[in-house]
Amino acid sequence: MPRERVGIEGAAALLRRAAAAEPDRGRVAFLCIGTDRSTGDAFGPLVGTLLAEAGWAHVVGTLEHPCDADMYDAMRAAIPEGMLTIAIDACLGIKEEEPGYVVGEGPLFPGHAVGKRLAPAGHYSIAGIVGPKSPKPYWTIQHASLREVLELARALADAVQAAWGEPALPGSGPQTAITL
Repeated sequence: MPRERVGIEGAAALLRRAAAAEPDRGRVAFLCIGTDRSTGDAFGPLVGTLLAEAGWAHVVGTLEHPCDADMYDAMRAAIPEGMLTIAIDACLGIKEEEPGYVVGEGPLFPGHAVGKRLAPAGHYSIAGIVGPKSPKPYWTIQHASLREVLELARALADAVQAAWGEPALPGSGPQTAITL
């Protein structure tokens, strides 16, 4: 399947296909790539943290233990053989009103947007679009809206839960704004 830009429903459809391929959530691993030191690049670790807090056993890459470029090879190698792996990362792309993801069956190529060439990973891949493509990708990813990145992460973590028949995560869904 080629990679395509989708909204959350398209990402949820990909996750349902993954759940149909491996219904045992104990045999599913999430490789959540990124760092906690850059707003946009925190998308993967945010998703990883939400999934770990929801009780998923095989989550690599959280805010506490990010799977950044320096740790990527070692952390990827720590995923047990035979696990269905879903790779999650941030990416830059065309920003539209609706939050978006780039999804596909097959591996993700981390670091591509910022010129890095890390080994591909994952049986399925999902990248959250955290900012527009630009001539300055590092600047763009570092200055992504934290609110938008967190909304993308929450929506994706909820879609993971739903794909395997679990309830949405606590604290997700529409957020109430407080104005001062």
